[in-house]
Amino acid sequence: MKFWRMIALCLATAVMAPSAAHAEIEIDITRGHLNPMPIAIPDFIGTQAQEVGVGRQVSEVIRANLTRSGLFRVVDPAAYLQQVPDVNTQPRFGDWKVTQAQALVIGQSTLMPDGRLRIEFRLWDVFGESEALASFYATTPENWRRIAHKISDALYKRLTGEDGYFDTRVVFVSESGPRGARRVKQLMIMDQDGANPSILPTGAAQVITPRFSPTAQQITFMSFETGRPKVFLYNIETGRREVLGDFQGMSYAPRFSPKGDSVVMTLDLGGNSEIFRMDLRSRATQRLTNNPSIDTSPSYSKEGDQIVFNSDRGGSRQLYTMGADGSNVQRISGGGGSYTTPVWSPRGDLIAFTKQVGGRFGIGVMRPDGSGERMLSDAYLDEGPTWSPNGRVIMFFREARPGAGPKLWSADLTGQNLRQVTTPADASDPAWSPLLP
Repeated sequence: MKFWRMIALCLATAVMAPSAAHAEIEIDITRGHLNPMPIAIPDFIGTQAQEVGVGRQVSEVIRANLTRSGLFRVVDPAAYLQQVPDVNTQPRFGDWKVTQAQALVIGQSTLMPDGRLRIEFRLWDVFGESEALASFYATTPENWRRIAHKISDALYKRLTGEDGYFDTRVVFVSESGPRGARRVKQLMIMDQDGANPSILPTGAAQVITPRFSPTAQQITFMSFETGRPKVFLYNIETGRREVLGDFQGMSYAPRFSPKGDSVVMTLDLGGNSEIFRMDLRSRATQRLTNNPSIDTSPSYSKEGDQIVFNSDRGGSRQLYTMGADGSNVQRISGGGGSYTTPVWSPRGDLIAFTKQVGGRFGIGVMRPDGSGERMLSDAYLDEGPTWSPNGRVIMFFREARPGAGPKLWSADLTGQNLRQVTTPADASDPAWSPLLP
């Protein structure tokens, strides 16, 4: 985890007060249909070979991040008419207007005498002919990729008004070997774009359903290493692992509360699945459901005052909400088909879910009252949604056909920006981290 321990990180940001001209490069992401903003991002400037190489890599990551978001269209570098000599030089706006770019990012990497790397950038409003943002970072050279993610987040926030999600990680189940009981399932972690994948040393080789804390770099997961499924709590930074309660029946599907101080999970009580809450400090449990049908897959609302879950108490698997104390149970799903794996958006405005209709599975979203249901994907098997920390992107896993191994995919809330996320092997059960500190 040394990659994530930055020896020194300094940030200075100067944001100009928005003007009428600046409004031209602000994206209204609340609209239903978006035309990606044209943005120009030349390779970051450098003089020494290492500076040039790092600058090129940083700009490539930024371009890829913004493109994947679906909100930006990077103008082809072949169309650039000016090579800006220095990050402090004002660009010739006429040359950039010809490319139709509305925004321009100029950056520079510099090796400092103490061995650290200084990476600075400026965001320009091309048609307003003014600076919109200026920042710099100083860090160790091996952390250039994380700086690229931080710059991507800064650009995203300045141009959309909302927090980005690029400086984050995803934990997932890496699958290898023959299908069936002998298949090896280990926990792996990577950057949100698929870079830097590594196996987490949890000491378990048969795991499922990892879940990230919204407030810390720790996860829960279920392991079969003892022959009986148990839920574990694992700290990614320290490597500490502990059993999250040793129950008589099977325990599964744990999710953290918004404050990260408790979890809700499903416990099997003599063949009957019920939802319980556990306080992570006292380890005291509270039973929230009491029904002869299957109640499972609980997920907290943004404020922590409600829980969504799925149950077959109505004859088929549907989505229900209840108070955090188990009161006021209400069914919210109303369409045909079977609904599972609900996850409340960190924004609080939507619930993502898996829906099965006939022999096909897709990922959809609906409002907390069940209205506005929309399907974002459809395939032989799409399952297990997880939200980016800003609530704008969903990652899930897909099996394209019978017998095909699972792969990770992502989609934005329009459902039109569907992309596969590269992993070293088959992958399932993704869980998105909060923004890194």
